[in-house]
Amino acid sequence: METKKSIDAQGQAVTHYRRSDLSLRAAVPGAKMWAVGLEKSMLTYFEMEGNTAFPEHSHESEQITMVLEGELTFIVDARHITVRPGEVIAIPSNVVHCVSTGTAPCKAVDAWSPVRKEYL
Repeated sequence: METKKSIDAQGQAVTHYRRSDLSLRAAVPGAKMWAVGLEKSMLTYFEMEGNTAFPEHSHESEQITMVLEGELTFIVDARHITVRPGEVIAIPSNVVHCVSTGTAPCKAVDAWSPVRKEYL
């Protein structure tokens, strides 16, 4: 099935993404993801193998991450914060952090603003 699009009353496109539209692609070694973005915000979904790491980094985008399965450990200012299923971490713009999974696989979603174009 194709992506379904419609137009709302203000003349802006509203897009419905079917599951088949959301193909996973490589992110960092051990992680696959998809992304959907608008002009000012975006959502990403990640599936990560155990022992996967995103090296220390920062970005202009604010990041809100919710773990669906497994767990993620974020390191911010030398503090370890483990986020478990149903829990959320909110990271302001330009905060230096790194993140890794434990030994088990993990699934998580992220909300971003502004859009991280490199993920689209």
